[in-house]
Amino acid sequence: MAVLDSYLQAQLAHGASHFILQGGRPIVFVIDGQERAMTADPVATESVVALLQEVAPSSARALFKQGERSEFSLEVDGTKFLCQVRPSSEGPHAVFAPAELVPEQSAESSIFEQVDEPAINRLFRIMVEKGASDLHLSTGEPPRLRVSGDMIRIEGEASLSDDELRSMLFDIAPVRNKEEFLECGDTDFAYEIPGLARFRANFFRDRKGVGGVFRVIPSKILSVEDLGLPDEVRQLCFLSKGLVLVTGPTGSGKSTTLSALIDLVNRERKDHIITIEDPIEFVHPNKGCLINQREIRAHTKSFASALRAALREDPDIILVGEMRDLETISIAIETAETGHLVFGTLHTSTAPSTIDRLIDVFPADRQDQIRVMLSESLKGVIAQTLCRKTGGGRVAAYEILIGTTPISALIREGKTFQIPSIMQTGKKFGMCMLNDNLIKLVKERKVEPKEAYIKAVDKTSLVGLMRGNGIDTSFLGEVGGGA
Repeated sequence: MAVLDSYLQAQLAHGASHFILQGGRPIVFVIDGQERAMTADPVATESVVALLQEVAPSSARALFKQGERSEFSLEVDGTKFLCQVRPSSEGPHAVFAPAELVPEQSAESSIFEQVDEPAINRLFRIMVEKGASDLHLSTGEPPRLRVSGDMIRIEGEASLSDDELRSMLFDIAPVRNKEEFLECGDTDFAYEIPGLARFRANFFRDRKGVGGVFRVIPSKILSVEDLGLPDEVRQLCFLSKGLVLVTGPTGSGKSTTLSALIDLVNRERKDHIITIEDPIEFVHPNKGCLINQREIRAHTKSFASALRAALREDPDIILVGEMRDLETISIAIETAETGHLVFGTLHTSTAPSTIDRLIDVFPADRQDQIRVMLSESLKGVIAQTLCRKTGGGRVAAYEILIGTTPISALIREGKTFQIPSIMQTGKKFGMCMLNDNLIKLVKERKVEPKEAYIKAVDKTSLVGLMRGNGIDTSFLGEVGGGA
């Protein structure tokens, strides 16, 4: 008798509708819709393969050894079982069910598919249905969503134990990310539900146990037209070389703006684009351009090593998902100066502070040289923040700097403190200060005055602009801004 036969007999004895076998997880029975672990320890992937090979016909064995989906049937003590095997990050993932419990439906809607789907997918579907930007999972807490900037609990969801949450998270994590999490305590990757959305995932540990945060990446890439970016920003996509930066705090929509710029290039040019991301978020199909998207740790070691290698891969345009260290920034500036168009991101809140951050990364004896290189290569900075929109949703407020001759001179001479005054008088070149854009959004009734004040960097100047435009500032007492 095959070893699996005893588990199938136990499945019937326990009244389980399904028996799930997957490497890296305990053996699981599904009883009254709930998963119950039947072994204390996870089953090794090699053991799963051996168990399946013992009962599967040769045609099915060949399919799941090649990493493809397969189905077969077997009979134990007069009961016919159906088995579906699909590939997963831990090797074959098998589900067994008595044939009488499996309705005659299409594969997409069968009871197998309902059980075979990772449990966390249900939360992702709720997340997308409610229009949330993020899903937060923490040990000892019920799942929460971020909707229009606010954190809300998902009604009817119970608190998750450390074991439950770890099982949910590990069910979708690639092997390398599980290893990184166990070694370092956190990890990042992207996860996709075809036809629904992609999600940027982060797992971490805290004092209570494991946790996870997921950012939805819409399947539809918003265009520059959808975002309302000015023509001067769109023209940055048609440069032959230079550095274009999209900056802002975490969760400010930088990835959405960058994807819109890359999409415009993809539609209007015939070039080679290389993106270096951690992880890959928006997936770009080839249109006019050939696009190669590389993910840190999955396809390359680091941003710096991928950027260095990209110079030997005949690119016209390179997207650097995050310019977070001296080596990456140095290579990006040199690349932009020597004949490539480079898009990148930084976590800075204003255009002038972006320039200071780039220069301050370098040791003092190199800063003069970097100022000269940056003055020649920097073509534009789009600094943005997301504001709560009146009536629900969110809208981006932008600060835009265009690399004109006066801006280049100030960078070269180390007079970045004078850049805001040039931006104020450079509106004909498409430049815009954040406060001016916030005032515009308030006057258009897209953003409440209080929200604009909260998101402003130079709050004193914004209050003056509000009063000069006849905007009610009575909210200042509520936020500690004075009378």
